[in-house]
Amino acid sequence: MRREGVPPCGRRAARFPLLAGFETEPALTRVSASRSIPMIHASRLGLTAGLVFFAASLQAADDTPLTINITAGRTPQSNVDTLASVTVIDRAQIERRQASSVQEALRGVPGLAFSNNGGLGKASSVFLRGTESDHVLVLIDGIRVGSATLGTASFQDIPIDQVERIEVVRGPRSSLYGADAIGGVIQIFTRKGGGALTPRLSLGGGSHATQDYSAGLSGGGERGWFNVGASHLETQGFNACEVRSGALGAGCFVSEPDDDGYRNTGLSARAGYRLSDTLRAEAHYLRAAGDNEYDGSVFSSNSSDFTQDVIGALVDWQVLPAWQMTLSGGRSRDLSDNFYDGRFNSAYDTERRSASWLNVFRLGAAQRLTLGGDWLDDRVSSTTRYDRGSRDNAAGFVQYQGQFGSHELSAAARRDRNQQFGGHTTGSLAWGYRFSPTLRAMASWGSAFKAPTFNELYYPFFGNPNLKPEESDSYELGLAGEVAALTWSVNAYQTKIDQLIGFDASFTPVNIDKARIRGLEAIASTQLAAWDLAANLSALDPENRGHDANRGHQLPRRAKLMARLDADRAVGAWRLGGSLYGEGRRYDDLANQHPLGGYVTLDLRAAYALRRDWSLEGKLANLLDNDYRTARLFNEDGRNIMFTVRYAPTGR
Repeated sequence: MRREGVPPCGRRAARFPLLAGFETEPALTRVSASRSIPMIHASRLGLTAGLVFFAASLQAADDTPLTINITAGRTPQSNVDTLASVTVIDRAQIERRQASSVQEALRGVPGLAFSNNGGLGKASSVFLRGTESDHVLVLIDGIRVGSATLGTASFQDIPIDQVERIEVVRGPRSSLYGADAIGGVIQIFTRKGGGALTPRLSLGGGSHATQDYSAGLSGGGERGWFNVGASHLETQGFNACEVRSGALGAGCFVSEPDDDGYRNTGLSARAGYRLSDTLRAEAHYLRAAGDNEYDGSVFSSNSSDFTQDVIGALVDWQVLPAWQMTLSGGRSRDLSDNFYDGRFNSAYDTERRSASWLNVFRLGAAQRLTLGGDWLDDRVSSTTRYDRGSRDNAAGFVQYQGQFGSHELSAAARRDRNQQFGGHTTGSLAWGYRFSPTLRAMASWGSAFKAPTFNELYYPFFGNPNLKPEESDSYELGLAGEVAALTWSVNAYQTKIDQLIGFDASFTPVNIDKARIRGLEAIASTQLAAWDLAANLSALDPENRGHDANRGHQLPRRAKLMARLDADRAVGAWRLGGSLYGEGRRYDDLANQHPLGGYVTLDLRAAYALRRDWSLEGKLANLLDNDYRTARLFNEDGRNIMFTVRYAPTGR
């Protein structure tokens, strides 16, 4: 039985040298979790703090398979050897937990929190290790995505049915990826295919007249692989924003007590071919298009038509036995046409073109040197007349990874040259030590930066072209191990961010703010009486360190405590499971005048194998029907249910 949680350090995989070849996406069997640390008081959810320690008393079968991640070092590496906090979510977990969106799949990842503006398909922001919502780099199949005007990615529009797996690296990664990776990197991989010709189909329906359909076909031969898929999700939704008496200056600013629907049609295609034993090529495409309804005014909008698409390709060449070279490139687009009561209001279209050249040199059985270069070009086309419509960035980087007996070392440096703000250098250093095959310690430091967005730089009568990048330094300590087949980890970190973009007295964006974030993440997983159990706890102290009246306040929309417990088991033809998730109190504003209460939700799920390859699934979410908010005045869903019939052939 496979189980979730922290990667083992020990007996099964004792030492796993650096992987030699470079596969853009090696086969993965399982989800893994990450590392983190304690250092903060836990507020209203004190009870959930015991979840991790409860798991520590359980026993499990010694069978956790090896998990590989690509994102942490830009080349394949086992989670056992990665000197970073990494979570990998594979397709099996997405389907087992019956996730209906990328946000739901990511919910409960240690150190990661979302705020949502009113349900499925509504604008969502991610806060990774307490950093800002635009301090996380998002990649799809290696291509940088997100709006160049807002600086964030539209997680709500990425079709979960087209996703093969998600990798989350927590902690700074600018020394490898450049701008935006202050809090970490989230990389989403689309379905790859391969093997025998295999069709798939799912039909779902549930609360709020929600309908979810998907179909696909994958296959391949000795040298090639392909996958094509399509999906459609639509929901009538519920009233996204509730405006209370005296609160018209918050939330959506208006009162429109109607249901706010959402529709999304997704397409994906991916194919590759191994031209020889040393040369392979691959191409991929993902598209999501639809419309979204929300509450807004004539001065803004209350519906939008959106398109998100990503296209890319790569060539991977084993030049010499010890030298592997990869050339890749692609384009992502974030397109939005906005309306008020059906009348056109505005359009914001951004495009990001990128290319990378990566060279991996094996210096020995356990040493590797990576040299590479990146190029990025951001473009904006809008009904709003920006002072500048494009900018580009070129960068070079180097990374060394090595193992020396019980010691492990990783070091990286990168130089970015940006058309707008000039040059910027970042670096990182990490060290690990194995006290025994089942106990490992790590320590790391990394610097990172965030480039100002087009809105902050060039928006008419608002932008400031003299803005500098936001900068950070992060430190982390961690310990991971196994006790009687229980896998566990605990990590502590601190991040200081300078040159944060705030607003002066004339509401002009300027580099005036600072923040200090301290955090702890504890993770454990095991098996008890045929139940697969996984628990994690994240404690956070996100403090505003600016020089104004908000100094010492809690950064908005970030709870000081988050915890999750999952339990799953198979009983004959049935598969049963449940998730308990909770977050502590937070504030919606910098002044800490508008609190958002803590909450706990309980989700139950079940699946029944009707016959070979066919299953019936059901999920009852928010069983306790808790009323809560993650953004002031924006509603979250109450008790809701979803049923799905799935055809998923295996073993062909």
